[in-house]
Amino acid sequence: MSTNPNGRLEGRSALITGGASGIGLEIARRYRSEGASVTLVDINREALDAHAAELGGTSYVADVTDESSMEDAVAAAVNAYGGLDIAVNAAGAGFVAPITELPLEEWRRILDLCLTGVFLSVKHEARRMNDGGSIINIASLNAIQPAEGFAAYCSAKAGVAMFTKVAAMELGPRSIRVNAIAPGLVDTPLTAALTAPPLSDEFLDNAPLGRIGVPSDIADAALFLASDDSSWVTGDLLSVDGGAHTRRYPQVLAAVMAAEAASVTTD
Repeated sequence: MSTNPNGRLEGRSALITGGASGIGLEIARRYRSEGASVTLVDINREALDAHAAELGGTSYVADVTDESSMEDAVAAAVNAYGGLDIAVNAAGAGFVAPITELPLEEWRRILDLCLTGVFLSVKHEARRMNDGGSIINIASLNAIQPAEGFAAYCSAKAGVAMFTKVAAMELGPRSIRVNAIAPGLVDTPLTAALTAPPLSDEFLDNAPLGRIGVPSDIADAALFLASDDSSWVTGDLLSVDGGAHTRRYPQVLAAVMAAEAASVTTD
């Protein structure tokens, strides 16, 4: 993939967790187009290999919830490019269930992946940033907007938002900026059930700008936060959601439960 010799990230090294698909992959593509060297980190080896070849970068199979795995992934990025300037922590997943029916193992899985994974990533990324840097955590609209059925996800993403502020306070004296992006509904393989009717109609009704997001919307924000254009921005949660945070979250849980009831009836 060709790069712009005058790109805003020319000469910088970036690591992206959850980089094999969706938002993480699109951010990697944008960074590469702006001159950065990119290390993709994901648990999906096949997708990683394919996209690392596409981007001309490196890849590392790692589980963000495993500390030694993340420490090794960061070390691999540093060894490949001689340092680490930018880190994006995009690995995550969701689960929908009412609190009274939410299995403990799913609660723990979502918090471990979406919150503990960010902690472990930032911990080891910051340790290897010797000359300042920018860390960007992918939070969610659900960091600030509650949604029925999303107790674990909302709690984890709210935790990411506050963790980001604490990290910005602690790492600022080392010239490391730490920010978070709060995407609204973005059309990716993981959100296919939400971006199709009838739920997509509700999301459109609840977004003042009247459209569902695409990965490039988040990549635009991630480029800003990685570049010198945001050199005086840290500890921020940047909403990129078409204005959805000004309204209410659609009734996803009700739709899921109705679909399950219909399935039982027709079986």
